[in-house]
Amino acid sequence: MKKPHICIWKDLPLRDVEKLERAESSAEVLRLLSQILHLEDHLCLPSASALLDLYYYTVRFCWDSGFTREQTSCLFSIVKETHATCIETSLGNMDDCYRYFKEMLLCHAVHRPPFSVALFTQQQVLHISEYILNTYFRHFKLYKYVFTPQLHLDLSISYEGLSEPQGGADTGQEEPHVEQNGQQICEEAGNLESQLEVTEDQREAGMHSV
Repeated sequence: MKKPHICIWKDLPLRDVEKLERAESSAEVLRLLSQILHLEDHLCLPSASALLDLYYYTVRFCWDSGFTREQTSCLFSIVKETHATCIETSLGNMDDCYRYFKEMLLCHAVHRPPFSVALFTQQQVLHISEYILNTYFRHFKLYKYVFTPQLHLDLSISYEGLSEPQGGADTGQEEPHVEQNGQQICEEAGNLESQLEVTEDQREAGMHSV
């Protein structure tokens, strides 16, 4: 798992925070965020739209909570890093994501330079944790589904060591060992395909086990 690190002004520089603060409407904030994050195709891609909503409501939460510009930029990056950890694997990893989120948050709540800074107070840490739990992690499976690539199996079978019939003539002789081997290969291939196929029920079962 990735190590926590200080991320003030990492993904949302001061000039971008000031632009967002000067926005006169929610639509303007969304437009500016789509430019900053290069999500201009959010109107046609569900994943881009979901990502834009995630960051928009993160910024709104910071403003409603009275956070400073430094705190807004920092929490924005913490959410971004947490989401990146979520989608870096197709496996269920909610526990790892939440653990990483907590470590990133604590990295900005304790003054131990150069490893951590006291940017958030203890009360703010509890407030942020409650918000992220009730928003991002409550819908963790939905984010996982939207941003996890679908797995498909392309299977081809080739037979080696089998000679072609000469002249296309039917000799009338059966080759039971060849037929048996071919049937066995097809059965094994079918079993392999059924084992590798990822169904929706298996995805839900994997997520509940986290």
